[in-house]
Amino acid sequence: MQLIRGLINLKNKQAPCVATIGNFDGVHLGHQAIVNQVVTKAGELKVQSCVILFEPHPREFFSPEDSPARLTSFREKLIFLRTLGIDRVLVLRFNAYLSHLPAQDFISQILIDKLHVKHLVVGDDFHFGYQRQGNYQLLESMSDNYYTLEPTSTITQPNAQSDEQEVERVSSTLVREKLALHDLESASNLLGRNYSVCGKVVYGDQLGRTIGFPTANIAVKRKKLPLTGVFLVKASWTEEGIEQKSWGVANCGIRPTVNGRNYRIEVHLLGVRKNLYGIELTAEFVAGIRNEQKFENINELKRQIEQDVQQANKLIEDIESGKQNNE
Repeated sequence: MQLIRGLINLKNKQAPCVATIGNFDGVHLGHQAIVNQVVTKAGELKVQSCVILFEPHPREFFSPEDSPARLTSFREKLIFLRTLGIDRVLVLRFNAYLSHLPAQDFISQILIDKLHVKHLVVGDDFHFGYQRQGNYQLLESMSDNYYTLEPTSTITQPNAQSDEQEVERVSSTLVREKLALHDLESASNLLGRNYSVCGKVVYGDQLGRTIGFPTANIAVKRKKLPLTGVFLVKASWTEEGIEQKSWGVANCGIRPTVNGRNYRIEVHLLGVRKNLYGIELTAEFVAGIRNEQKFENINELKRQIEQDVQQANKLIEDIESGKQNNE
């Protein structure tokens, strides 16, 4: 997959493509359906497939304090898009210039002149350009003989919280809502996989090892997390080319007991004592254990962690016995 960072790296003689535009935070089932539309059409036209991303998200640019927590880091997003078979990802830096670019210029200068889009897949409620003046109708009116236009698929799922036969539109917002409620099963159904976070293991305060629970601190590289609390996770990493796995207990949040300020994900690996500093670690969230809370002192925190580990082991026992019964 080719990664193109910014218009400055976009050559004028770019090969024709089928493209879509969006943020794709989480790369959930709705996003996957859109990407599949793009890849399928690109195959039919025998051209490349392309996803156009904005970085940062426009809401982060205009209202950084009020913007929603990211479900996926930029790197995680690229990994998921690569697995879906996308040929090219164009990352446009969302800045003052792009925020003031008229929608007509975005179409003519970027989509037509630079990208040579032959077919575009976007939602009929999609807005872009200065003051969000661009929409599906404008794209249609300017298509001429340059490109054809196709609306995105809308993916819905039954609303598990309703007794009625209601459906919910799969969206990043809905995934965030489910994660915030520790409803990991519903989040997994929306994502098509368990929610996970990946990042390098970095040095923390090293408090965990002093109370008998050493942790691997994942560099999350985001201001907010979509979920906080204590969770049972499946941790995985690669060591000397071999994938390693372990159950773990993850604490996600700001660590109020020690007056923490920044969001962290700290994973205590069960039955594993290794130096993982600098290694990429993935934490796949399996079950919620409790909400994040502040304790009076470190001894109370230690006693609670002991209970968390006991509960995690009970959950693991139930999961593994359930697997055996299904085999």
